Amino acid sequence: MWLASNLCRRTGARRKIPYFSYYREDYKGFKYINEIVMGSLDNRLRKKWQDYGGKLATVAEHSFYEVFDALFEGTSLMLIRKPGKFSKIYVNQKLDADEMNEIYIPAQKISRHGIQPDCIIRNNDTGKEIYVEIKRQDGWVEGKKRSAGRGNAHERFCKYFTPGLLKLMRKEGNIDEPNLPFWIVFQGDITRDICHVREIRFWFDGNRENVTFWRNTHDPKPLIDHFISKILPLLE
Repeated sequence: MWLASNLCRRTGARRKIPYFSYYREDYKGFKYINEIVMGSLDNRLRKKWQDYGGKLATVAEHSFYEVFDALFEGTSLMLIRKPGKFSKIYVNQKLDADEMNEIYIPAQKISRHGIQPDCIIRNNDTGKEIYVEIKRQDGWVEGKKRSAGRGNAHERFCKYFTPGLLKLMRKEGNIDEPNLPFWIVFQGDITRDICHVREIRFWFDGNRENVTFWRNTHDPKPLIDHFISKILPLLE
């Protein structure tokens, strides 16, 4: 069991700064574990980004994983790639007898049938999770025909809006209604295709915080700013 005492201490400037002292209760009583100077997680992440941002920014194209692996190091946040926790959700869906009599039942047992987000961002302090899809797609931009933007792979993530998945992901991620429990990040020319951008903005009406158009992958700052200001509050 973890307990925290809200205390304060003086700095050299003789001003009080609150901090938490964490203890674990065991059979020997209370045992001191750690002392953490208080400061919101978003401020700590911004400071961390400022410290090493120059090493990452504008050098080469970055991956989503590279950026957040570096940003989360030494924090309560973690990135879980290709999670399997939802790989069997459809296998366990019960069907009534009438429906079972009207469909094909294969002889071979189905052991896996579900979904797999690209990754999970988890706050280990709160137990909250957000489910992330990263979509790179072509689009209609300068020098291309409009047909370049006719792909519909981006529509696959729309399953996350369905009642069943919203209910499951909110429960598993400890995300309260009416917040959405997922974050969709777009990359590539789709982020500058006026038709697709309008389409996606329409889908996310009232929930702009849950979608990001990462247009310049040489610059992680807009992606990090969006995470800290829009996604991180859902995890706290």
